[in-house]
Amino acid sequence: MPKDPDRGLIANLWDAGKAARMGEPEKLLYRSNLLGSDKRVTNYGGGNTSAKVMQADPLTGDEVEVLWVKGSGGDIGSMDMAGFATLYMDKLRALKAKYRGVAYEDEMVGLLSHCTFNLNSRAASIDTPLHAYVPRRHVDHVHPDAVIAIAASENSEALTKEIFGDAIGWLPWKKPGYELGLWLEDFCRKNPEAKGVVLESHGLFTWSNDAEDCYGLTIDTINRAIEWFDAKTNGVEAFGGPVHPTLSAEERRRAAEALMPAIRGMISEESYKVGHFDDSDAVLQFVCARDMERLARLGTSCPDHFLRTKIWPLVVDFDPANPDIPGTLDRLRGMIEDYRVDYAAYYDRCKRDDSPAMRDPNAVVYLVPGVGMITFAKDKATARISGEFYVNAVNVMRNSDAVSRYQGLPEQEAFDIEYWLLEEAKLQRMPKPKSLAGRIAIVTGGAGGIGAATAEKYLSEGACVVLADIDVDALATTQENLAARYSRDVVRTVEMNVTSEEAVAAAYAAMAVEFGGVDIVVSNAGIASSAKVEDTTLELWNRNMSILSTGYFLVSREAFRMLKKQGIGGSMIFVASKNGLAASPGAAAYCTAKASEIHLARCLALEGAPEGIRVNTVNPDAVLRGSRIWSGEWLDQRASTYGTNKEGLEEMYRERSLLKRYVLPEDIAAACFFFASDESAKSTGNIVNVDAGNVQAFTR
Repeated sequence: MPKDPDRGLIANLWDAGKAARMGEPEKLLYRSNLLGSDKRVTNYGGGNTSAKVMQADPLTGDEVEVLWVKGSGGDIGSMDMAGFATLYMDKLRALKAKYRGVAYEDEMVGLLSHCTFNLNSRAASIDTPLHAYVPRRHVDHVHPDAVIAIAASENSEALTKEIFGDAIGWLPWKKPGYELGLWLEDFCRKNPEAKGVVLESHGLFTWSNDAEDCYGLTIDTINRAIEWFDAKTNGVEAFGGPVHPTLSAEERRRAAEALMPAIRGMISEESYKVGHFDDSDAVLQFVCARDMERLARLGTSCPDHFLRTKIWPLVVDFDPANPDIPGTLDRLRGMIEDYRVDYAAYYDRCKRDDSPAMRDPNAVVYLVPGVGMITFAKDKATARISGEFYVNAVNVMRNSDAVSRYQGLPEQEAFDIEYWLLEEAKLQRMPKPKSLAGRIAIVTGGAGGIGAATAEKYLSEGACVVLADIDVDALATTQENLAARYSRDVVRTVEMNVTSEEAVAAAYAAMAVEFGGVDIVVSNAGIASSAKVEDTTLELWNRNMSILSTGYFLVSREAFRMLKKQGIGGSMIFVASKNGLAASPGAAAYCTAKASEIHLARCLALEGAPEGIRVNTVNPDAVLRGSRIWSGEWLDQRASTYGTNKEGLEEMYRERSLLKRYVLPEDIAAACFFFASDESAKSTGNIVNVDAGNVQAFTR
């Protein structure tokens, strides 16, 4: 069984010497980043911080009070100074005269922009009044697991009093907004000695007139809750104790490999999804527990949780005591359809006259007993973060149900936040997805010039990419380069010898667990050799055929298996060569193997068409720059064949082309992108030559 997750105290990381050199806005950022650095304090994008600062008005020069508060959509752990909205406090106070009551509180959000200080373009969030009207200079609002466990308990008010006394107060559930800001102000006036408040089913507010004191108070309050829960839950079996066995790490991974592409295919009919797998101790303890299904059905409590995870997860019907993966896969479509029906019924029960249309009815979180948790979302980062949010929810349920009885938000309240018109407006303002958003690609020979350029093009268009190569050092360098520009979430590497059935199968299995499946397969792994036929050894011949023909077959065969399992089509691109169409002297083995690639692609185009799997070929020629093939013997051999050196060879290739232009890796990447994109949705079995024009290679 998994061990209990570590629930140690949170360290106070404040460096007084460092903070002494900062102004109040800089100390606010410092405090924010420290709080956001620990997911037990607040989840990604959750919570907000503020400071009321005296500054010179840019118009009058007079000293005015300015509220610095985290702006809409930011994350306190990673934000910089540009992430804060700044507003005149006197105008925020004047807003009270415009407030017409709870039924109209959403209109107050539009008025916040009229309070902007110094033309700051950062939009103020719905939580701005919650900070503005607390009569203290510094305010922290965070979502700590330990405090939300109190807030989500049936007797949360009594628990708050027992743990904190009069130092931290309590307020009943209220949807975030202007009215809640007024509630906080009223609480502070009536309880001037209080240092904070627990908001039922929401989180924690703390305040002080000093930045360091405010930070320390937040950490101390959370630690007090952690210590109390540790004492109260010592010896108590979490979630009612285990009822399912936990599979071994290898068995869990095999289950995820099988389930994730199948789920992905069933939920990606409207838009592509990317997956994330988590079998951490906290998750395993939950999915193996007796009370898991009851608690999961209650939904999450904190609004930030269910906005990321949907109101409930889908519990997969899987018995780890008798792990029948094929049987589970057979039942999976019915489980997913039942969830959609259940979600649509929830929408119909709760919708209001002005509610936005129902969104994607598929689950985000999939709980698999004995195996772990799978999450799917529009991109890898969102899938990962959704999983982190559900782990936060699991931690809340563990503590809350151990000392009281956990309760989620009432269904109507949950719906009103999920389908809040202000939330819908935020979604509508999001940029249009990139052309390959949600797609998953594997590029063999991914550490080479053409492979890396193709991967970069796909990443720039929103895809996740697995770089497969036999050169481990080059893979690491390429990954570091791409991850630095496109984030570590979207780039993975796998060492793969394309001539090994086991290595190819392992690469696809790894991709299934890391991202959930595959959509785009670029077969690009290659070698090059040059020898007159009488000097061509059987070893050289077989080496060319093994990598350039058999290797492409093995990569394709495994791709077809996964693409058919998903059932949503896909695109395969073979990077062949001009030499597959036009013979070259002294390269019989290479040219023949490349011709084999081209014909294999044609055969696969026939087989793949009924499944929506497109197979096309890109034929480069003379891509010398950035290509590893041209850095070894092949360069010397081809230069010798034509009686020149590298520089002369490159120039000779340019001159012999019809367009008299060099061909670069980025040019091949552009063709690979075309065949991967929806722009080529009606193309299969085709060949595009990217060779600056070579009449011998004309396909017709």
